[in-house]
Amino acid sequence: MRLVQVTIPAGKKETVLSVLDDEGIDYVLTDETSGRKYTGVVYFPLPTSAVEPILGRLREVGLNDHAYTVVLSAETVVSRQFEQLEAEYAADEETDDRIAREELKARADDLASTWPTYTVMTAVSAIIATAGLLLDSPATVVGSMVIAPLIGPAMAAAVGSVVDDDELFSRGIRMQVVGMALAVVAAAVFAKAIDLLNFIPAAFDPTSIGQIRERLNPDFLSLAVALGSGVAGAVALTTGVSTALVGVMIAVALVPPAATVGIGIAYGDPSMVLSSGILAVVNGLSINLAALLVLWYSGYRPERFFREADARSATIRRVAFIVAVIALLSVFLGGVTYDSYQTANTENAVETAVGEVFDADGPYGARYAEMSVFDLEVEFVAEDPVFLLHDPERVVVTVGIPPDASTNGLATALDRQVVEASGDPSVEVQVRYVEFERT
Repeated sequence: MRLVQVTIPAGKKETVLSVLDDEGIDYVLTDETSGRKYTGVVYFPLPTSAVEPILGRLREVGLNDHAYTVVLSAETVVSRQFEQLEAEYAADEETDDRIAREELKARADDLASTWPTYTVMTAVSAIIATAGLLLDSPATVVGSMVIAPLIGPAMAAAVGSVVDDDELFSRGIRMQVVGMALAVVAAAVFAKAIDLLNFIPAAFDPTSIGQIRERLNPDFLSLAVALGSGVAGAVALTTGVSTALVGVMIAVALVPPAATVGIGIAYGDPSMVLSSGILAVVNGLSINLAALLVLWYSGYRPERFFREADARSATIRRVAFIVAVIALLSVFLGGVTYDSYQTANTENAVETAVGEVFDADGPYGARYAEMSVFDLEVEFVAEDPVFLLHDPERVVVTVGIPPDASTNGLATALDRQVVEASGDPSVEVQVRYVEFERT
């Protein structure tokens, strides 16, 4: 619920009070003696969903921009009349628990913090994320997301678009672009400094770290994460609930990919820069797209009716642009998704084929039935630098053999099975033997 404070311009006192009376709203009126063309100040409690329609009616009767309005959050209102008003708006299917347009703009503006705070927190977040990625520490990476102030600019751009506030929209876009660029630069500088100071081994390969590999092969599931984050951010903003946890989710989609781009730049790895850079751009656009659609669907429009057409046109253009760019970059995501599917099928086929060698009912009978496959690893090599499609390069089979067991012909049999399963005669098959006994 909200407590609304409105200054009444001279000559509008009876009109404003009649609107409140017609709506069955409890109010308190005080005289205004400042001599600034106001005759009084009226205070009245409202359900959250009633703020926007009531303020709209007051504007219709002449409560112009020269009067100021303050909307405060209220904990408790004890009033039978307020309970009736609350029940009325709760029963109205056209209203919900979303906050008023004015409150939405104020919250979006507050979320988009000042430039000094934003740049410092973004840079620190990127550096911590880089350290977490290099340490392969999920906890550290999550910690970097908690302090990332990235939800504010995304929500500010979406709100500015649907309510036709060009200044708020431009500010949100600028902050997003600068923030992502700053995160990449901070990550690159930090990673390069770590490398030059020999804090990590000289032969260190960042692609061998699990936390980094997760950002090198983005697929359509990454798109779902970003879209869900944008929807959650917009819903949290419109309902007036805390956006802190949602901000962490949005940072999940943006900070680690940006930090991975910086690591790729520091180590001179173009494929890492390309793949994680595309992931960061797609995630950022998807968050903005989801937020725009949710806010427009929620019914937020410009304050003045004649500007609604302009806001609709601008929003449609921006949505179309974002969809077009996402569709273009999704070709890359589609390639990675297809590659993941193919490599998984290849691994399963090789695993099945190798298992048949040691199956008493398989093509080799009981010849190798006493042996066991201790480990099977399929290594892939990148086929191209764009879609990062992979071909099987090497299969390493670790076989456990009993004492005095004969391995004659086993390597040849495994090679034949692997080549047939993978469909690639150039695959190298490496067989390792480990002697074991059963007791």
